Order: sequence, then C-alpha cells, then structure tokens
Amino acid sequence: MSWSPEQYERFKGERKQPFVDLAALVERRPHMHVVDLGCGTGELTRELHESLGADETVGIDNSETMLLKARAFGDELLRFERGDIEAFVSDRPFDLIFSNAALHWVPDHEQLLARLTSLLAPGGQLAIQMPDNDEHTSHRVAADVAARFGAAPRPNYVLPPARYAELLHRLGFQRQHVRVQIYGHLLPASSDVVEWVRGALLTHYEAELGARFDDFLATYREELQRALGEQRPYFYTYKRVLFWGSF
Repeated sequence: MSWSPEQYERFKGERKQPFVDLAALVERRPHMHVVDLGCGTGELTRELHESLGADETVGIDNSETMLLKARAFGDELLRFERGDIEAFVSDRPFDLIFSNAALHWVPDHEQLLARLTSLLAPGGQLAIQMPDNDEHTSHRVAADVAARFGAAPRPNYVLPPARYAELLHRLGFQRQHVRVQIYGHLLPASSDVVEWVRGALLTHYEAELGARFDDFLATYREELQRALGEQRPYFYTYKRVLFWGSF
C-alpha cells in the first residue's frame, strides 16, 4: 500500500494520544533493547526511545516513504529498518516489543503473538495498540462503497479484547493489562472524517482500486456525508484496543 506521511499527520495530535496511553503502560528498566513494529514516520519511536532511556531501539516499517522521514530521527542508538511485521525475526531478544496502530493490518494474531513472545528476553514486555473501529459509520460506508466498485472490504484481524487476555495468559505473561478505549476527536465538520480516514483506512482501498480510487473517493465522500449529515463541529468516536503484558 502507498502511505502518505503528510496525509497521516494531518491529525497528528489526535493520533498521538493512543501512543501516549500505550507508552504509559510500559515499565522503564535499565539498558532496554526495544523494537517498534510499524514505526511510521519515526517521531513517536524517538519519543519512546528517549522516555525509556533505552540502550537500543529499532523501528520497523514496510513503507519506504515513511522510513525516509523516520531516518531523520535516528542516531547511533536509534535506527530504522524496512521490514514486514509478519516476517520480522531477530537473532537477539528484546526487552520490549512495542507496536502502536500497526498490528491490525496483520492476520492471525494468535500465531503472531506467539511468535513475538518468542522474541522477548526473560522479564520482557509486550505493548500493543490497535484501531478497532470497523463498526463506525465511516468504516461501514467505506466497505459498502468498495463492494459496489468490486473491491473486498478491508479485513478485520482484531480479536475480541477478552481473547487477548486469554492469549497473554496462555503465553506465560504473569501480569497483563487489556482494555478498550473510545477516543473522541472534535473535528471542524463531519466532512473532515474523510480526510482522517484517508490517512490509514482508505489506503487499503486505494491499493485495491488503483486508477478507480478517485471515483471511489468521490462516491464515498458523498455517501458518508449523507449518512453523517452536516455537523459543525463533528465529534468523531474512534475505538481502540490497548494491551500490555510482562513475564
């Protein structure tokens, strides 16, 4: 998929709060080796690295356009590499595996979490945040319009929150925290929801539809405005799952 750092960061402040809440679950320990899966533009990875005082942090992303921006935040202790989360391996264990708003793009979370857990050092921590907003009108309308264009809806790989608690227990995490949080974003108008979802959700449909994406976008904009009505301002609710575990 083609990611636009500029589009993604149009609502930079609103997108940051889930990262802040996830990072607050992490316990700071000395000499940490950290990996951030789905690091995006790298700015928040840098913030995580500095707040932990980590010995080493590696940011992983599969978007070269994101990494071009991320590498500006790197130094001798913080580096960024291109890679796919589902294929990520390491020859050394990590004290923290962190992922903010990325794992919902990856299938088979039961197998994925087992593999990520195997990459943790003794006493290691796992901290994950994922959007889970497919029930919202913004996402349902996108799927409906995409179907009319012959495109499949974006797959929803996120499991029920209770299942993550069960998985963390099964994988040996002695302590855990799992929660659903609703973030409310006050946008200037209901029409601005389109610009929000263009930064992430609609990248799937852009990849699926190619040259037909502009027509899809025009139809989606019209259908969503009809469904939401003209509201100024518009309170956009966004559901996310956050979880943390430690051995």
